[in-house]
Amino acid sequence: MRIERTIREQVRRCRSLWRCCCTQTTGSQIVEFAVSLPLLAAVIIGITDFSSAFNLKFKLSNAAHEGARFASTQSTSDLSDTPPASIAAIRDVVNSYLVGDRVNTCGLASATPTNSGLIWTYTANTGCPGTFTLTIDRGNTFVTGGVTVEATRVSVSYPFRWRFSKVIRVLIPGAVYAGVSYLNNASAMQNLN
Repeated sequence: MRIERTIREQVRRCRSLWRCCCTQTTGSQIVEFAVSLPLLAAVIIGITDFSSAFNLKFKLSNAAHEGARFASTQSTSDLSDTPPASIAAIRDVVNSYLVGDRVNTCGLASATPTNSGLIWTYTANTGCPGTFTLTIDRGNTFVTGGVTVEATRVSVSYPFRWRFSKVIRVLIPGAVYAGVSYLNNASAMQNLN
């Protein structure tokens, strides 16, 4: 009987100690969670933002490669036309590639080019945070092995909106962080015609 009473008293003490510890740590856990949640959110959004930017840069690179590859097979005999059919075809290849990869082309398909010599530039900004620019340089040259090669250079400049800028302003009021950056890619390929 005495042993049972001693055990009961010890159980009561443990329970009261447990309650005391739990109520004290619950408050500190809430504070820790409140401090760490915004930092965790910033890290997660930062990771997704950079991975989205990297993925988009990869898609833009592939689109520029496809445009340059297609341009290398196009004749340069129509470059005096306004606008040349070969330039519009190159634009359409780049546009189709990006649409196939589910990238907003900002209205590139309906854009009209401006030209300067053998360089045509398409700009589009419908539904984008900035201006999407596609430049097609049919008179690009480079030297390899002492030989000057005539090529077509296709370059893209795409506006990318960072979601991280919204999060950083929540964490640090008054912080200035670029909301839009331009991702640039280019590809050149020898003209075969």
